[in-house]
Amino acid sequence: MSRQKLFAGKTLAILSGGGDTPAINSSIESVRNRALMLGFKVYGIRTGWKGLLGDGDIVDLTDRPYFGLYGGTALRSSRTNPFPSKKNPEDRVPQVMRNLKRYKIDVLVTIGGDDTNGAAKRLYEQEGIPVIGFPKTIDNDLRTLTMHKYNNTEVDAVICPGFPTAAKAISDFAARLKTTAESHARIMVMEVMGRDAGWLTGAATFGGSTIALIPELEMNKQRKEQFFDLVNQAYKNSPDKALIIPVSEGVRWYDEKTGKCDVVYASTEQDEYGHARLGGVCGTIASEITAKLKIDARAQMTGYYPRSGMCSAYDRRFTQALADKATDLLLREDYGQMPVLKKVCSYSELEEYNCSSIDMGKIGNRPLPQEYFDENTFCFTDMYKDFLSHIIGQPEFETFRTDFPKVQPTE
Repeated sequence: MSRQKLFAGKTLAILSGGGDTPAINSSIESVRNRALMLGFKVYGIRTGWKGLLGDGDIVDLTDRPYFGLYGGTALRSSRTNPFPSKKNPEDRVPQVMRNLKRYKIDVLVTIGGDDTNGAAKRLYEQEGIPVIGFPKTIDNDLRTLTMHKYNNTEVDAVICPGFPTAAKAISDFAARLKTTAESHARIMVMEVMGRDAGWLTGAATFGGSTIALIPELEMNKQRKEQFFDLVNQAYKNSPDKALIIPVSEGVRWYDEKTGKCDVVYASTEQDEYGHARLGGVCGTIASEITAKLKIDARAQMTGYYPRSGMCSAYDRRFTQALADKATDLLLREDYGQMPVLKKVCSYSELEEYNCSSIDMGKIGNRPLPQEYFDENTFCFTDMYKDFLSHIIGQPEFETFRTDFPKVQPTE
């Protein structure tokens, strides 16, 4: 009886592109291990699509240990676009094709968001490269057709590797920020990554925040007035005279001077996919709260904190379940697909039977569903909280429980 594995003599290569997350190394290790069991030799392409340009930058992952719990990506990343773009009009697809042939790469697994996997899909369609996409983003805005049922409502939700770890980090960050806000009776305006989607911003509610701002809701002049009124009332009603207000970096804020709503840019320089770097809206909002409401407000950027650190247990198990589904796709040679979670699941349900796959051409971006945010109160709804509770558990944050009687002076 032959003991030769099904894909012996074939080579599978893995690349990661775009922003890093704490779950990419886990994804790489999980895909690598399953590919090895099928008989593939496994290569790693360093710095995303950039590693397939020029002479190539390829490493052998076949017989090397891989520490998947470590956050980020050991293969490194870039925002390189092999197709012509405004920033780089050169078509570099011929370089990619040349290196795939030179290194004898038979199958490509691309770990990324809409940009990285969108480029992979184009290569699959135009050049016939066997490609499997693997989801990745802390923004959680990659359409995965993951269904979420709550009471009698069902919504098209999203769960992407990297988001669970980042969401827990934002929850913890808000809980820690709460103590300094209370110490000074301040409002802390906490800026959260997410670009065009408010999925990650909502995680701060599990750290004690209430009012929030998301990119999906344009903050025009009327909404700004409503927001200030609610902030003022919430601050007055707060027993500690303190609030944590998480805001997405992509919030479109009304500018009194220009009369327009726009995002705040940290840099207007665009990457090869046309994205400028956002950042700084928390400072604008905090300053206006202080000026308008006469309440001490400070800005706090969470920055790259939610992207950093070790992979969580949920993300670890999640990447393994998706890698199991990717194995099924490899066995069936069903390329141009991306493994996804079929329904919002708790940790124990993260298994291959709860996974499916979608055509990479249907990925796109998925904003926060309207069912998850109340635009009248600027609060995340109970349905969003149910969604998040499946992923990071119930809210856990400390409060100072003792109240002190006020001493009156004696005559």
